[in-house]
Amino acid sequence: MSTPTDTTTTKEMLAAGWQALARTEWDRARSLFEAAVGRDESAEALEGLSLAAWWLDDAVTMFATREHAYRLYRRDGDLRSAGRLATLLGIDYFSFRGEAAIGNGWFRRAHRLLEELPPVPEHGWLLIWEGQIRLLADNDPATAHRLGQEAADLGRTLGDLDVEMTGLGLEGLAAVTAGDIEGMAKLDEATATAVSGDMSEPIGIGATCCYLIFACERVRDFDRAVQWCERLEDLCRQWRFASLFATCRTHHAGVLLWQGDWKEAEVQLEAATRELEASRPGKVADGILRLAELRRRQGRLDEAERLLEQVSFSPHALFGLAALALDRDQAADALDLVDRFLRQVPDENRTDRAAAFELAVRANAVMGQIDAGRVPLAELEALSDAVTTDPMRASAAFARGVLAHAEGENEVSRRHLEDALDLFQRSGAPFEAAEARLELARVLIDLGRDDLALREARSAHAALLAVGAGLAARRAGALLRELGASPTRPGRGEPTFGLSARELEVLTLVAQGHSNQRIAEILVLSKHTVRRHVANILKKMDVPSRTAAAALATRESLL
Repeated sequence: MSTPTDTTTTKEMLAAGWQALARTEWDRARSLFEAAVGRDESAEALEGLSLAAWWLDDAVTMFATREHAYRLYRRDGDLRSAGRLATLLGIDYFSFRGEAAIGNGWFRRAHRLLEELPPVPEHGWLLIWEGQIRLLADNDPATAHRLGQEAADLGRTLGDLDVEMTGLGLEGLAAVTAGDIEGMAKLDEATATAVSGDMSEPIGIGATCCYLIFACERVRDFDRAVQWCERLEDLCRQWRFASLFATCRTHHAGVLLWQGDWKEAEVQLEAATRELEASRPGKVADGILRLAELRRRQGRLDEAERLLEQVSFSPHALFGLAALALDRDQAADALDLVDRFLRQVPDENRTDRAAAFELAVRANAVMGQIDAGRVPLAELEALSDAVTTDPMRASAAFARGVLAHAEGENEVSRRHLEDALDLFQRSGAPFEAAEARLELARVLIDLGRDDLALREARSAHAALLAVGAGLAARRAGALLRELGASPTRPGRGEPTFGLSARELEVLTLVAQGHSNQRIAEILVLSKHTVRRHVANILKKMDVPSRTAAAALATRESLL
């Protein structure tokens, strides 16, 4: 059907509108449903128009038509359709407006409308969307796990693959959030089904992919996360779904932050935050929290604090403020803020609590409170043993090293910090690796190994300059001066030769005599990628060989 004409029946318009939605032709669907509403303001036409408006991020039209359709379904005694609309309004009041009380009210209304009906897919979607809110807004993985499991079981019984797999994905994310890595297997199955073409509901496909990305972030499996971010971004472009694309970019920026590509992370976060503020302000907090963390790492502490004030309703803002307090050498304040954060995040939400445990260990170490530091360390170690990803193991090793150093167990500290450094490097985390180097340098000084301390401090300083970590770089420079060396100064003769953080990592391993194959294994890259990095290094440093690059880097205090 092309453009509706006077001879086109309302029934034909509605059928064409639903077909356009199925083909993700949102503007076409909107035009058809608007024409149908103009002929006959039926509940079905209004529901279709609300769906098209939802995909086009037109919140005004979406809420007006969805609530009108709900009233008409109620008037006509169609409880199933009214329950479906009530469920959608529940999730929409959360995501579009951040109005939790109203959203919960619509969820309760949906339960009341659907409770007398035999099992239908609407029951499953109500379980899924309510479970998603319980997990992401209320930090309640136990309830989310139960609701996701019930939805998956119902979908299986009804033969509805969209409900089954989206429920399975939610169940998997809830399990991972609670520290059960077995949840990743459920997420793998659900996401593989979502992208294979077996699922037909776009919002279920998008939610399932998002759940896997969220889970990867929680267990710090960043290489996997970036692959799925890219896949979901492709789907967003295909569907022309701007707000989901912005949400995905927010999480992709979190991965870029970890990988040391802070300039691109900043571009992504600022763009995504603007888009979500305009379309779905209820979902903008994640972007602001990540931007605040970027500003903190850059040493722009006052800016980070102002951003955190914007999302003070989120418990994660407390964690951000705790990290800022530790950066400002206010360890006692940091511990108070960590305690407030942990009181708001249930014990079951283990992966969200992990970073707070590491921060608590560091703050206790600064204050010389060794016994107090052992409590969060034990929690972090238990989670590391359960999750087993390299970044999580690195975090635990780093915390062990910091606490051992505070206790005066310098040889023990050295081993743990070396393990942390190796794991952070293998995970492709230049900032965290540099922080581990800096702490290792302090331990080496206490061991009387100033020569090795100087090497680690220089490497840390160069890497921190490369990513743009202002405050941490200044601290590394102070340590270099303590060792009698002059820190490399940015802006004078391009001391880093324009090398990226990743290229500095590769150069360090080249100088240590590693082959391309071994560097690829350490950094979890392809051999082709390493070869390209080495070629770029030689070109930027204007040297003919790996040996010459290593020698020049040593002379210029890059390593």
